[in-house]
Amino acid sequence: METLIEIKQKDVNWIMVFEFAWELDETNADKTFWSLYKIIWDFNLKKIIFNFSGLKYLNSKSIGYIADIFSNIEESNWKIYITNCQEWVKDVLDLVWITSIIPIAEKEEDAIAAITA
Repeated sequence: METLIEIKQKDVNWIMVFEFAWELDETNADKTFWSLYKIIWDFNLKKIIFNFSGLKYLNSKSIGYIADIFSNIEESNWKIYITNCQEWVKDVLDLVWITSIIPIAEKEEDAIAAITA
């Protein structure tokens, strides 16, 4: 059975914002990120924010997908931020060094300001 994941998408100042709720795990990571890949690659400006405010769980496969998206974005000089992490999510991202390659902002507004500066 697939675990519940909800992703709301919105555009703010020409930035694609994805707001995650519930859980990213083995049952839904592939489907979720393949859908995101299609949206991201079709989006012309390639400024992206992952808002993890409602994320309750994040597995290693999901972290791998996030790193893969970053590596593709980095090669093209696009921008990506992660925001609104619960402390345990930030700790996991710190542990696997994602925070050393992808900027983390406390609030979505902070990431928007940094991307548009």
